[in-house]
Amino acid sequence: MSEAELPPDEDPMPQPPFEVTDDMCCGSGCDPCILDTYYAELRDYRSRLAAWQARHNKDGQ
Repeated sequence: MSEAELPPDEDPMPQPPFEVTDDMCCGSGCDPCILDTYYAELRDYRSRLAAWQARHNKDGQ
């Protein structure tokens, strides 16, 4: 069964990543910086959320 066919209780809404604030960066030039990792996770979350919303709104739910 694909994600598109799962009942809502088996296709939970994606959860956002742990929120990182600018003051959590140590300023040492780490690669990757905690902020780089957070923003990458945030982009992935937004993509997964949009896909989830499309699956759950296709029938007017």
